[in-house]
Amino acid sequence: MITSKQRAHLRSIANTIEPIMIIGKDGIDDNVIKQAEDAINAREIIKISILKNSDASISPRSACNLICEKIGAEPVQVIGNKFIIYKRSEENPKIIL
Repeated sequence: MITSKQRAHLRSIANTIEPIMIIGKDGIDDNVIKQAEDAINAREIIKISILKNSDASISPRSACNLICEKIGAEPVQVIGNKFIIYKRSEENPKIIL
């Protein structure tokens, strides 16, 4: 679990990055989970966007929670149709909290 100060630091880092994944009308499947896991293992912090024409039954908050649960990451922030997740790298940590 990350503290509010750590979360604020991660939000400031995430302000400058662009979304590297986009969830479309197919929603969240095993392929999306695998891509998110690979990306977070390489970067530690990622921003994901959900298209407006995506599966209407999933909100950005529930998508964030689902992906975080599947890959063992921490939700940092959900704003609009974008969300940020963080997972500390075991071998090579890049972000110091």
